[in-house]
Amino acid sequence: MLKWLNSPASETQVTHGQRLWLYVFAAVVMLLLVAPTLIVIPMSFSESQYLEFPPETWSLRWYRNYFGSPEWMQATATSLKAAVLTMLVATPVGVVAAYGLHSSRVHFVRLAYLMLITPMMVPVVLVAIGAFYVFVQVNLLYSLTGLVLAHSVLALPLVVIVTGSALKSYDMNQELAARSLGAPRWKAFLTITVPQIRFAIVTAALLAFLTSFDEVVVAMFISGGDNPTLTRNMFNALRDQIDPTIAAISTIMIIITSLMMILAQVFGRNPSDK
Repeated sequence: MLKWLNSPASETQVTHGQRLWLYVFAAVVMLLLVAPTLIVIPMSFSESQYLEFPPETWSLRWYRNYFGSPEWMQATATSLKAAVLTMLVATPVGVVAAYGLHSSRVHFVRLAYLMLITPMMVPVVLVAIGAFYVFVQVNLLYSLTGLVLAHSVLALPLVVIVTGSALKSYDMNQELAARSLGAPRWKAFLTITVPQIRFAIVTAALLAFLTSFDEVVVAMFISGGDNPTLTRNMFNALRDQIDPTIAAISTIMIIITSLMMILAQVFGRNPSDK
């Protein structure tokens, strides 16, 4: 232990012992962020009809209640369909927008960038109210199409920011070299640029999926009827009564999110990093 504390923490002469306060601070922050999540998992295995921690008796009762409920299953299917479609819409649009902004030399690039990320700066409830009034006029309220469009508006800034950050460290001369050898611009983009920013694209797609899957405010306004989302039903379950089924659903969502993060790390990594 003393040997590790006295060893250099990096290429500089700073040792792990001198950085010990930083490690402790990081551990405390991580504990505060992760602890609420870890508490939900054992609560989902409680036999009690109320949220209970720690559980006095263990059971899969609330998982059976979730998987056996047509209402929960329909809401889950709606959320998954909306999340996948949002990812398929927001990712290519955001990647192309970020690429266009990065390669453009016009003066209003900064203005266009600010307009693209505006949904991130505006309170979500205002986006939801605006979407509600627009969708009423075009008959998209309570429809899957309206839900995907509204979620795509929220996911698009994340895709633009993540992909734009990757493009800043990418050498565009590689694509220019391919184009100088006769490759069309679209082919040079797909075969030269996209593979080198693949990790950012995969991460952006994952964030777009999760933005839609976890979103609740917009869903409260524009989802309903035959298309309620999972998060909308969870919010209603918390509002009307304390239903421990939401602990089981939250645990499943944590597992799905963790698996997607792992898959993004595995499949989004550049071959040269392996």
